[in-house]
Amino acid sequence: FRQGELFILLLVSLLLPAVISELIHYTAARNSGGFSVQMPLIQLIVPQVMNLKAQLRDSSKDEEDVKAIARLFADMGDSYIELIATGSDESMLIVHALLEVASHPENDIASMTFNFWHDLQIILIERDSYVSLGNEAAIDAEKNRRLQIFRASYESLVSLVSFRVQYPQDYSGLTKEDQKDFKQTRYAVEEPVNHLLPDRVLDQEPWSFASAIIVSGVMRRYVFSCFITGLAVADVLIDAALVLGGEVTLKILYMKLLEALGICGNNESSDWCPAEAALYCIRAISDYVSSTEAEVMPQIMALLPNLTHQPQLLQTVCLTVGAYSKWLDAASSGLSFLPSVIDILVSGMSMSEDPAAAAASAFRNICDDCGKKFCGSLDGLFQIYQRAMTGEGVFKLSAEDSLNLVEALSMVITELPSDQAKKALEALCLPAVTPLQEIINQGPVTLGQKPAREITVHIDRLANIFRYVNHPEAVADAIQRLWPIFKAIFDLRAWDMRTMESLCRACKHAVRTSKRFMGITIGAILEEIQGLYKQHHQPCFLYLSSEVIKIYGSDPSCANYLKILIESLFNHTACLLTKIQDFTSRPDIADDCFLLASRCIRYCPQLLFPSVVFPSLVDCVMIGITVQHREASNSILSFLSDLFDLDKSSQGKHYLSIRDNVIVPRGASLTRILVASLTGALPSSRLEMVTYALVALTRAYGMPALGWAKESVSLIPLSVVTEEERSRFLQALSQAASGPDTKSLTVPFEELAEVCRRNRTVQEIVQGALRPHELNIVTVS
Repeated sequence: FRQGELFILLLVSLLLPAVISELIHYTAARNSGGFSVQMPLIQLIVPQVMNLKAQLRDSSKDEEDVKAIARLFADMGDSYIELIATGSDESMLIVHALLEVASHPENDIASMTFNFWHDLQIILIERDSYVSLGNEAAIDAEKNRRLQIFRASYESLVSLVSFRVQYPQDYSGLTKEDQKDFKQTRYAVEEPVNHLLPDRVLDQEPWSFASAIIVSGVMRRYVFSCFITGLAVADVLIDAALVLGGEVTLKILYMKLLEALGICGNNESSDWCPAEAALYCIRAISDYVSSTEAEVMPQIMALLPNLTHQPQLLQTVCLTVGAYSKWLDAASSGLSFLPSVIDILVSGMSMSEDPAAAAASAFRNICDDCGKKFCGSLDGLFQIYQRAMTGEGVFKLSAEDSLNLVEALSMVITELPSDQAKKALEALCLPAVTPLQEIINQGPVTLGQKPAREITVHIDRLANIFRYVNHPEAVADAIQRLWPIFKAIFDLRAWDMRTMESLCRACKHAVRTSKRFMGITIGAILEEIQGLYKQHHQPCFLYLSSEVIKIYGSDPSCANYLKILIESLFNHTACLLTKIQDFTSRPDIADDCFLLASRCIRYCPQLLFPSVVFPSLVDCVMIGITVQHREASNSILSFLSDLFDLDKSSQGKHYLSIRDNVIVPRGASLTRILVASLTGALPSSRLEMVTYALVALTRAYGMPALGWAKESVSLIPLSVVTEEERSRFLQALSQAASGPDTKSLTVPFEELAEVCRRNRTVQEIVQGALRPHELNIVTVS
């Protein structure tokens, strides 16, 4: 034992962190026997590492040495977290050391502990951590004991990390490019605004987003460090709020805010950064503060109007107001703050682009949550709206951010009685309708030559109005009045995809909201797009039709013109998609066509199956099954699955014989293409959908389908698949035909797919054998 202690001491003295770290990980590994077996070694390691604590603050130490020491403490915390979570006196020494690391001025050192605080929070909060105690009383007692022990640590943590989101002192001296980079990293965690989905959803994970930031020199390191910390500090504060409670955490941060305001006061030239950082943290925990909190939030709201209108500070003030919109609605004192809050947001919209965007987003949140409270104040809201939409005021809103105001007023109008909503909706539409009417009045040449953006900016506002004003009759009346304007744009801009997509989006939301109240207007819309599709082939016409089918497909009074519509659209699409290259070059048409076809199966099978277009639609889908485009492929495979599952639909059962008369003669080729898709013609990411289509086909047609499948797999040479692999695949299909859960049958499908994809040569052999001569199946690439 003494020799072991000397060995650990030697490693520490030589500062061999990698070796010590491995020892720490080894003692915590399950395959080493666990803590009970390794406790003697743990009791050697921990004291020696703890002796390094003083060196964290040693200014003479090299930065890399300090990092190595900090990493040892972080590794200890992460590895021994289950022991630490017991709250023993010995474990609290490690916790205090980790707080020391968290207090280090370097962000990348302090953040090494953040994962520990998160994992500790989970153990302290989750009931699963205490189940071994048995009864509920023992569980509650132990949970409360531990939470009380760690309470002071998390309180200290909140104070230690809150300053790390602070703007740099020399922010105003940075170049515009560096300021932009900092703001991107700082606000990368902003929620995407609903009206921008899906076009501007930030798909990337935070790390991949950070890797795309282009900065240089020292600023690269600084900005990236701030980005990591900005994201991580918000998470740490949430961890603290879960342990301490949102109200306790809020109180700590409020004291930080008061301290910061004592420093900067209301002097615009003084340092606003600490106050802004405190508000940033207060905003981060908004979801964990009770909407009826009555001690701290009223004081914060009372402070906000008095803060200096420095742009970055005002931006965070606006975001904080938006984050606490539910509190403003529910709290007993919330109503009294709404006038001052609106004044703050108006100031934000008048300041510059970033505060304006934050203010518009907050305005939307407040109108969403406090809509009923604003019903008596519509005149004031409409004044703000008019100034923003017409550009008469000093507002700095972009066209996209202005949609937040459109949505905000739409949500308030939704809360109005029906008799008042119609008039308010007319006023809401007016700033968008007037410029469109002016463009049309200038004549067809002007309308045809206008840049798309000058038209779509107004149509997009109308689309959001139709989406968020939940008064079906009022919206139906509005779209009827606006139809002459929409028709003029349809007629003269049908060649312009961007304008057509915007216009179809507006019609889609009108249809969804109005439902059966649209009356003759829906007929006029469908007649328009039916004629224009033949000339301009805009995919959005197909998508709009699929939305109409969802609402009106089962309405007998609409059957005649819906039948004419789908026959026209499907006939023309079948003429456009005659070979696989057509699907590849126009996947958007294929995607929307078979989305429409699937919706016809679900909502109006009585129109689709007896139609003369149904056989040609099946021929078309067989040509396109192997298209590589993800969305087009998914729509095609979904259509086939819906087709084969027709007997599951109460309406569809009446048309099984019509379906079978079309599918059975094509069954062998269709199965062959699906087997080819399974074995390499489509990417492996589609295996689940292809497998389901094959299983659905087999369930629908039983023994004939098994015969088609046997014929197809027999074409794959024995040099590629064994007879046993073929048999397992066919056996799984046979079992699927009897109807058990398909998940238990997928292994043979995956085996066949894997063996046929094992290399390019094999894949080409398989695809060459399975490719039907009469169809243009895609070549393996």
